[in-house]
Amino acid sequence: MDLDCLPYGAGHAQEGVCLLVRMGPHRILLDCGVEDIAPLSATLNRSLPADFVVCTHAHSDHARGLLALHQSFPHLPIYASEVTARLLPLNWPELAQQPESRFCQGLPWQSPLEVRPGLSVQLFPSGHLPGAATVLLTYAAPHRTYTVVYTGDFFLSNSRLVEGLPLGELRGMKPDVLILEGSYGTARHPHRRQLENQLADRIHRAIADGYSVLLPAPALGLGQEMLMLLRSHHYFTGRDLDIWVDGTVADGCDAYLELLHQFPTAVQNFALHQPLFWDERVKPRVRRLSPEQRPGLGATPCIVITDQIADLPLYVADGKNPWILLAPQKPGYPVSNWLPNRPESGGIRSVETYLLAEHCDGPGTTQLIHNLRPQHVILLHGSPAYLADLANLDELRNRYQLHTPAAGTLVELPIGEMFLQPAIPETNYEGELSELGTEVAISLPSPITADPRWANFADTGLVEARWQGEELVLRGISQRELLFQGSAVQANLECCGNCQHYRSQRCWNQSSALFGFKVTPDGFCPVFKAIPESELFLEDGETDGE
Repeated sequence: MDLDCLPYGAGHAQEGVCLLVRMGPHRILLDCGVEDIAPLSATLNRSLPADFVVCTHAHSDHARGLLALHQSFPHLPIYASEVTARLLPLNWPELAQQPESRFCQGLPWQSPLEVRPGLSVQLFPSGHLPGAATVLLTYAAPHRTYTVVYTGDFFLSNSRLVEGLPLGELRGMKPDVLILEGSYGTARHPHRRQLENQLADRIHRAIADGYSVLLPAPALGLGQEMLMLLRSHHYFTGRDLDIWVDGTVADGCDAYLELLHQFPTAVQNFALHQPLFWDERVKPRVRRLSPEQRPGLGATPCIVITDQIADLPLYVADGKNPWILLAPQKPGYPVSNWLPNRPESGGIRSVETYLLAEHCDGPGTTQLIHNLRPQHVILLHGSPAYLADLANLDELRNRYQLHTPAAGTLVELPIGEMFLQPAIPETNYEGELSELGTEVAISLPSPITADPRWANFADTGLVEARWQGEELVLRGISQRELLFQGSAVQANLECCGNCQHYRSQRCWNQSSALFGFKVTPDGFCPVFKAIPESELFLEDGETDGE
């Protein structure tokens, strides 16, 4: 039997995810996050690019091509969970209220539906977003049953508005093929509550220092999660503060309210005692932002949550009041690659990134693989370097047949055959250690510096070292950590903490009497030199000016 997968989009950078899976005589399109749908039908001598489509969730990188696909092939069935079917129109705001935007058929959870002879579809919650689904495809061929599991974007942990993927219901399934995301590669994350506390603390300190905070976010998911965090965290409860919500993030809030009965019980109970989002009576106040209110933003410290594709300079245009822009991390890619219309002037004093994961980290990804025990594993959706890190893990390579295809690369999936893993590029490099008195020099080969991640690691030339069992782990220290976490000084003071020669708590200005000495961040010397604004604020090695 033919079993293969052709990615039209593998989720690298901004290309989106779109996969054509063939199971015997059936062709299934999984997601359609590509902007240009022409390749889907250009090479096929058929009237339809697939027999049907299953959309895992309503984020644009998985769904933005669906409207064009429906308009080109109106008889092509498109399926999703009932919640996703209701949220999909937010990808086309100009048509959100029009009947032509509601072309998706909703399917119930965990109820197999035979959509073609011998082929059934079953959806399980994936934990990433309200309505996000993991898809189980089961094809009963004459001599054998074949199964494919596609996670879409998934998260094992609970978040404030979504419960995690129910791993117990998938454990031991042993599918022939598992297609899953590897957004964070092998990285390990702290507990989500710790990440939430770190973000709340950063926003709290910014507001206390007189800054307003601009938070660009996707229309669905992260923006609403942050609203719930800000409404319930002890830093903000009862605080005389305005939180403004704009664009499709505000539309997403309204859509969530219409689907409240589909949310976890804890969320519904919260909504019984106070409004989930919009509330001008309870502090902090949460309000929808109107165009007329934009010019007055920032007169007093406030928080603005808006679309990541919005014209962000509009919110800070007058430049009279200081702002901090906090952008979510996209692993493997600098902010400039995925955040359009990033303000380069006006009142922005700092552009920083934060981690509030909606995807599994490396241990969670490997945990899912080991619990399902597939034969083939296809890794998608992430930086190719991060996906390669996962595919190079011995614990996976020794058990599964691993694939990390690029867009346009056909992956053939023979079942039950012996498989030899292809040779992998070298990812372990040998270096040298030299001990010079109390200092240790580590020499590394040039291929390490050729990796695009090196620019982030070596941003400041300083590293943090710690023991992890018998291994010594090194981590690059960013500009932001040096400037804002290592000291409590204000950015406009002429003190050591804001001097371009202050690194690793010491003065490195040879013209200073303090040269080589350990100094406090709030110290001062006559040869102070301010850090150039073009070098200040980005954690990922980018630059941004005031």
